Amino acid sequence: MRPSPSLQFLRPYARVPVPHAAAFPHLRRAHLSQRCSFHLARQQELEQAGVLKYPRIRNDGGEIMRVPDFRAKYQDIQQGVVAEEEVTLRGRVESVRRAGSKLVFIDVRSEFENVQGLCNLGKLVDGTTGSGLKNLARLLNRGDIISVTGKATRSKTGELSIQATQLPEVLAPSLVPRPEKVEDTLHRHIDMLANRRTVDTLRLRSYITRYLRDFFHERNFLEFQTPILSGNAGGAVARPFTMHAEAVSRDVTLRIAPELWLKRLVVGGVDRVFELGPAFRNEGIDQTHNPEFTICEFYHAYANLQDLITITQDLIRGVAEHCAKLISNGTLSSLPEISDLSIYQQPFQQAEFIPTLHDKLGFTFPDLTTPSAHSDLLSLLNSNSVPPFEGQDHFPLPKLLDKLAERYIEPLSLTTPLFITHHPVVMSPLSKSFLCPKTNQHVSARTELFVKGKELANMYEEENDPFAQREKFAEQIRQKDVEEGQKVEVDESFCYALASGLPPTGGWGCGVERLVMLMAGTGRISEVLSFGNLRNVVVGGSNAAVGGVTGEEREKKGE
Repeated sequence: MRPSPSLQFLRPYARVPVPHAAAFPHLRRAHLSQRCSFHLARQQELEQAGVLKYPRIRNDGGEIMRVPDFRAKYQDIQQGVVAEEEVTLRGRVESVRRAGSKLVFIDVRSEFENVQGLCNLGKLVDGTTGSGLKNLARLLNRGDIISVTGKATRSKTGELSIQATQLPEVLAPSLVPRPEKVEDTLHRHIDMLANRRTVDTLRLRSYITRYLRDFFHERNFLEFQTPILSGNAGGAVARPFTMHAEAVSRDVTLRIAPELWLKRLVVGGVDRVFELGPAFRNEGIDQTHNPEFTICEFYHAYANLQDLITITQDLIRGVAEHCAKLISNGTLSSLPEISDLSIYQQPFQQAEFIPTLHDKLGFTFPDLTTPSAHSDLLSLLNSNSVPPFEGQDHFPLPKLLDKLAERYIEPLSLTTPLFITHHPVVMSPLSKSFLCPKTNQHVSARTELFVKGKELANMYEEENDPFAQREKFAEQIRQKDVEEGQKVEVDESFCYALASGLPPTGGWGCGVERLVMLMAGTGRISEVLSFGNLRNVVVGGSNAAVGGVTGEEREKKGE
């Protein structure tokens, strides 16, 4: 027997202590240590049997087929009929059952579909003996990856099966016990294997991103990639991640939004452009926010606000119908059904920002563009006995207005989707603005879509006047939230780009995670991120997650 490999993560049933578990109070220490238990006894058993191997793939056993293709091709095969052609399937063992000494049933799963393998000693043509079949049944474990060569048939119980003609081969044994159920795991791959809803949620995300791309391609948009690293972060008011780039000998930032780059592309002649990719904001983690997320933005030359609203209604209705079909037809069967598609039918309700607050609060706002607007609004709130927000005296004007909308307007979206339109100009420095005839306030040509109380998309007619844009950037600096450390600078290079001529353009942005959360029926962003939120990623990707020993620790021990 060859010597056991020296792998730090293999320990016999041990509950391995996690050195840094105290740093992650959101995870129970017992859960951390339990997930670090590994099965050395199984490793030794496989070695003694001479099957602890990781062979290269061989294509000498008939046509190689995907399990979904196998199921589709032979779905009409009748009971007792055996197909003539020999095929090979590969997948992960879900269960192994013996029926006497000459028959073994192996359920194999691949690409989210199952097929039953029948290992009947009398049908094996490779010289396998009864003891060989018995050893296979004894050594195979749930989670092993195997190759099965045989012919399609249907069992006595009517189950579509592959009747093996050769003894199945183990391609990669599973050395880690696979639990029946996993909760809050650091190891997402185990969570996916144990929990169908986990993997279905992530699959839904993939289907949605594909739908988004198809939707825009069908409308003649081009997908471009914009820089993730740049000299300064723009396109939103958020704290960026900063790092030092040796290649340019200066600090650079990760993008907080692709907006300013995409609008440069419109200036360059790409009238319809979109990007679906990552953005990074050095801010907190909660149920709906993560420092790393995916954003979809598009820019459409010569589109106004009504055009954007129409496109958004078409998109959200289409996504909802597409997801409902995937769930109802069994593709994503573990997800809750989207029972009421009628709420996504056009037109969605609309509420103008300032008039709606006037109605809810019972008084009229002061001119929100004056230097005294902030103090005047606070005085009105106090004199009208409006319940204060915690720390509201220190809020800048945009944040105070946002809090009022959160309390009095956004709840209107709990039953049907809602467009909140025409925000005060102070809240939208990148949007075109106009004087509202109803309120005599300067407002932006902007709208936000809310569904079930959550913001889903933001869109506006882009400011294309370089002089007005520079003034708005300067006003944004004056209004910046010093308490939260947000740094905003006038982006002179973007103003210079506008000077070449940006056509009247409609811009749109949507957080992909928010859209997936809505369709998957979950309230936690970590469930729609492939490896959870940043906290999960940092812990799950470290030696602490498996109780591993670092090189420095081994050096101290003289290993």
